[in-house]
Amino acid sequence: MGKVLADVFETELIRLQCYEGLDENKSLYEWNYQKQLLKIQIDKKSGSTGQLETDLFSPDYLLERPLLKAIQADRKVVLLIDEVDKSDDEFEAFLFEVLSDFQVSVPELGTIRARHIPIVILTSNSERELSDGLKRRCVYLYLDFPGIEREIEIIRARVPEAGERLTAEIARAVNYIRQNPEIRKKPSISETLDWTRTLVSLNRDRLESSDVDHTLNFLLKSRADQRVFREKIGSDSLVKNC
Repeated sequence: MGKVLADVFETELIRLQCYEGLDENKSLYEWNYQKQLLKIQIDKKSGSTGQLETDLFSPDYLLERPLLKAIQADRKVVLLIDEVDKSDDEFEAFLFEVLSDFQVSVPELGTIRARHIPIVILTSNSERELSDGLKRRCVYLYLDFPGIEREIEIIRARVPEAGERLTAEIARAVNYIRQNPEIRKKPSISETLDWTRTLVSLNRDRLESSDVDHTLNFLLKSRADQRVFREKIGSDSLVKNC
């Protein structure tokens, strides 16, 4: 969605990938310590150290991370904060200032306000419940898996070299797998496309049980889900129902 919006508005997409342990320094800014050290050494040799401390903590030595880059952009950009549910509660609280006032605080420089308020998208896989404060600052949109016909359209658009029969069978097969409640990580659209490209590279024009067995790891990314598939669904049954 972030890439599509960036294309629609003809602007830059800035992406922040969230993970456990993400903090302000990695998402907002860091000081360029190597450049600062080089400046110290040069000034010591030249004997000009009067304004050294002020110079070292100027914007010239600031390394912009995604949040600061989005706020300081010369035009409106799309900011994608991806998988925010993987971050910690502390980082979530830090986002409040950014999403409420679109400004950040850098102790050495003061408050930096957005030149242009970015278009912000937060994604979540619901691995944990997000705080009410963060949700209050967002418009909630739930994106379910596409239906069979819609997934056929997606495969046609992204993997046009796949034949009509193979495309339809893949869409039905993925939909069938997603219906099993014991499959924990349902195949995503990107995994459907990866699977399709794999079968195309094998010169397949239809889905065969042996192909499913040999390429299942492109679709199901955990040992537990693959075991559920083999015990509860099976390649023969999948092909028969597709």
